[in-house]
Amino acid sequence: MQSLLVQQSHDFPFEKIAAIDLGSNSFHMVVAQVTHGQLRITGQYGDKVQLAAGLQEDDTLDEASQQRGIDCIAQFAQVIDDLPLGSVRIVGTNALRAAKNRYDFISKAMDVISHPVEIIAGREEARLIYVGVARTMDHGDQKRVVVDIGGGSTEFIIGQQLEPILTESLHMGCVSYRQRFFPDGLITKSNFQKAVTAARLELLSIQDDYLDEGWDVAIGSSGTIKAAYNIALEMGWSKKGITPKVLKQIQKALFDAGHADNIDLLGLKPERKSTIAAGIAILTAVFECFGIKQMDFSNGALREGVLYDIMGRYADTDIRERTVNYMLNQYHIDTEQAKLVTHTSLSMLAQVKDDWGLASLSSEDILRWASLLHECGMGISHSRYHKHGAYIISESDMPGFSQQEQQALASLVLRHRRKFTQALEYRFTKSDQQDLDRLAILLRLAILLHIDRKEGDMPIFTLKADDKSLHAEFLPGWLDTRPLTAANLQSEADYLAMSGYNLTFK
Repeated sequence: MQSLLVQQSHDFPFEKIAAIDLGSNSFHMVVAQVTHGQLRITGQYGDKVQLAAGLQEDDTLDEASQQRGIDCIAQFAQVIDDLPLGSVRIVGTNALRAAKNRYDFISKAMDVISHPVEIIAGREEARLIYVGVARTMDHGDQKRVVVDIGGGSTEFIIGQQLEPILTESLHMGCVSYRQRFFPDGLITKSNFQKAVTAARLELLSIQDDYLDEGWDVAIGSSGTIKAAYNIALEMGWSKKGITPKVLKQIQKALFDAGHADNIDLLGLKPERKSTIAAGIAILTAVFECFGIKQMDFSNGALREGVLYDIMGRYADTDIRERTVNYMLNQYHIDTEQAKLVTHTSLSMLAQVKDDWGLASLSSEDILRWASLLHECGMGISHSRYHKHGAYIISESDMPGFSQQEQQALASLVLRHRRKFTQALEYRFTKSDQQDLDRLAILLRLAILLHIDRKEGDMPIFTLKADDKSLHAEFLPGWLDTRPLTAANLQSEADYLAMSGYNLTFK
């Protein structure tokens, strides 16, 4: 079995972890045992779902592709459904990013698997790919460019050691390009060159920045590049990985075949015949635009990156904490006020989390980050800073955060003042929306109790919650000396009443 060394925290809570990649072409799962500071791969599973092939003209997934995906997830569930929450991460990539009905699919998925499904942004996908490559291949201090051709997108990363420097995701993949340029399976020089040209046009947006940054070695990951690498070795065309000459030889073999069904290349799995021409066209464009002379292959990529990300969240290397700290500095947030609000909001959560069903680690994290960042829009406009803050969080690149986490933060920041009914366009599940409603109430109350911005003034209170009611009780006389706080609490009770929540206090 593959063994991967990691820095393990002494209190890492799981003996087994798993990562599931809901890709545009294939769904994959990797399961690993965590013992004595090592991550040992114990199982790898996958199926060629071709989710992106089910994207219709209106950007919705058809029923057939959704069912293929759900059937695959149900198989994964048999292996990992007994694992505790937090030990499994399920990430969706380009096809689910693009699908307008992605939450219908997620709802179906969560009926068959007991772990949450996340959608990650393109640059977050690129970051995780780099983590997987960097943790499984050691290039010392050399800079590397990493290319990962997926079914619906292609990720590009330049990094050094464990740190990515540039990350980008472009809308081109082997499934989407197959449908666009090779829909009937026919392979000609003409349609192949059209695919190469289209990929080169996509690459123009990043070409100069990447060439200016430069790199020492080129690394490829994903099925397309693995296939090209294996073909080069099995056909005896190269012992140095993928080269421009190898690509020319593969192209000739594709043209000679004339149709995907007729391709006969050693090292190419039968299930990849339908997409290999599109994948090689994209890889050809990458070699031409970046002037690559030789590319190695990495077995580590997105799934391995997700595994290490799970580890990092319990080993003081959670990239999300670094992102929040960066934003605290970037937007000149009053950190003393942020800490006061955070302390109080978490104190409230501790008292009501069982009654309100908010006992998961993610609820505590989301509330803490929202408490720290709720004033990030203050530098733009005080009167509407909650709206500016929500926009900043919603639209920023936030390494480590899934789209759901990022939008949940934005929602709490938007709703931390004024109308409780304010909402983003982002759609949450019914259960997640209820949790966010309750977290928003706690955040609003914590901010309200520190309205005078006095350092060290920590209110002492008890909270009791029951469905849509919340009662706060303060030390005798505390509210009598704080008429502004008392008035604001009454205003807050009126706001919440309009949404069916009953807030009482004394």
